Order: sequence, then structure tokens, then C-alpha cells
Amino acid sequence: MEIQGKVKMIDETKTYGSNGFRKRELVVTTEEQYPQHIMIEFVQDKTDLLDAYKEGDTVKVSINLRGREWVNPQGETKYFNSIQGWRIEKQDAGAAGQDMPPIPPMDAFEPANELNEEDHDDLPF
Repeated sequence: MEIQGKVKMIDETKTYGSNGFRKRELVVTTEEQYPQHIMIEFVQDKTDLLDAYKEGDTVKVSINLRGREWVNPQGETKYFNSIQGWRIEKQDAGAAGQDMPPIPPMDAFEPANELNEEDHDDLPF
């Protein structure tokens, strides 16, 4: 899955526990009718991917959805979801999501003046 938008915030890398688990959070604001602020976490060696980015960059982030189950001390089962990033790419602000070249204006085409509608063409439609 992928999320596209503008980088709103990049947090510092934080280290947890005695085994040195590393995590870094990124917030991307989607560019749609109702923009969403999506928090994506990068873990372990993927935290370094964010070093090349800054707030305001337009990016495409490849993500995985993660879910886990936890039983609290009272015996109740709780479920948690997280969004984990594993790749990030800078996008052109003006061409995000567009792979086609711009269409030339209509005045760039010459009109077809010598059109004979009785000419047969071999197109089936």
C-alpha cells in the first residue's frame, strides 16, 4: 500500500528497551478533499530513510498495516493497529500521481479542412 502527501512532521529517532529497539514517526498530510494527517512509524534500520526529508516535501510512502493483540492485567483483550513505513520517495509537487505529459493547447493542432466523409476507412468502429 502507498500513501501520498506532504510531510507535516518528522520526529527524532527514539530508542526503547535494553535491546535498542529504534522507532521514528512521520506525519503525512494527504492532498484530497478532506485531508488526513497519517502517522507512519519507521522502525530499526528504516528510521535512517527519513534523514533525507524535511517538512513540506511531497512524498510517496510504501506502508504495511500491522495489528496486534494484547491482554491487559484485568484479562481484557485489546487490539492495536499501526502503520509501518518501509520505503519513502520524493515526488514532484506538480506531478504527483501523474505519469502522462501535459496535453498541448488546441491551437497547436491544424484543423482538417479537406475532410471527405464518403472516404472509406477500414476501422471497425
